[in-house]
Amino acid sequence: MRGPVISGWSAVSPYGIGRHAFVEGARSGHSTAVDLDPGTWTGPDEQACLVPDFNIRDVLGRKGTRSMDRVTGLAVTAVGRLLKDSPGPETDGTRVALVLGTNTGSAQSMMDLARDTFTQDKPYHVDPSHFPNTVMNCASGQCAIWYGLRGPNATVAAGRSSGLEALNYARRMLVSERADTVLCGAVEEYSAARSWLEHHTRDEDEAGTTLGEGCAVLRLEPAASVPEDTGLAEVLLVEAGVVGAEGVAASLEQCVRRALRRADVDLAQVWAVSPSSPAGRVGAEERQALTAVFGEAETAWVPQSALIGDTSAATAAFQIVSVLTAAENAPDARGRVAVITSVDRDGAIGCALLRLR
Repeated sequence: MRGPVISGWSAVSPYGIGRHAFVEGARSGHSTAVDLDPGTWTGPDEQACLVPDFNIRDVLGRKGTRSMDRVTGLAVTAVGRLLKDSPGPETDGTRVALVLGTNTGSAQSMMDLARDTFTQDKPYHVDPSHFPNTVMNCASGQCAIWYGLRGPNATVAAGRSSGLEALNYARRMLVSERADTVLCGAVEEYSAARSWLEHHTRDEDEAGTTLGEGCAVLRLEPAASVPEDTGLAEVLLVEAGVVGAEGVAASLEQCVRRALRRADVDLAQVWAVSPSSPAGRVGAEERQALTAVFGEAETAWVPQSALIGDTSAATAAFQIVSVLTAAENAPDARGRVAVITSVDRDGAIGCALLRLR
């Protein structure tokens, strides 16, 4: 059975809004880190990779955005750009599903509402319009409402592996014929709350990490619906797991080798590898595992996080669109396989195999 096909994508990233901005930024190779205004951003960071000039009301308009938080605004913008710049088959939305990866939803919204319960007048006068933002699936629900997506709607959370888990969920949804088209991606915001959480949970070897934000979204369709000479990549397999007693490097190496074996892909067929590259020990062990598997093979490495920062839950989704961007100008990529891997300091690991078209 052939896997589903990625037929389009778009992104809201520190390079700007839309697919074109991401492609141009990725090819330029320049860093997107900017100095933070302490009057606007009250976290401990001095720099971050922000979506430039992202104001929700300026981008989406005033209607329906009064209480919209940043993570929802990023997701709604990215889905809207995908539907506009890469339109799919005509549909009333009934069979269009959405799967969105996240970490916690909006940490800032949760912190703000919790703070209001202590600081506002009794009996706990919080703004009820802000409560939906504290629910993890708020962003995916708003995307469906804005664009009339009436198929299944799901949110998955798995740290840096959220994008791969969302891709696997979307793949299974198509295989089980629960939808004709699935929009699949992951989102992460930058906020003072996230900045402080990262600051207090980061290990010493992760010091100096620059946080980023954004949302990348793919369109997946059944292989039978996409002609052979179109589409961007076929999703061969998504393998997920957790770190075992043997450690990150050994666990990920087993995961990748198992995925290659299950998909019947040998090393000569692999065109590129895209590691998630977290800072510190975990990132070093990820590279150790990939070197053990691909060290002797002539394989390209497609970096992602160095230029747009640590995008946490959106990392794997940005890895995928980075690979698709790199493959556009690489004639030798056609028909070969890209391997996307993910490791998280909390123990989640995974990899995806894409056959490029």
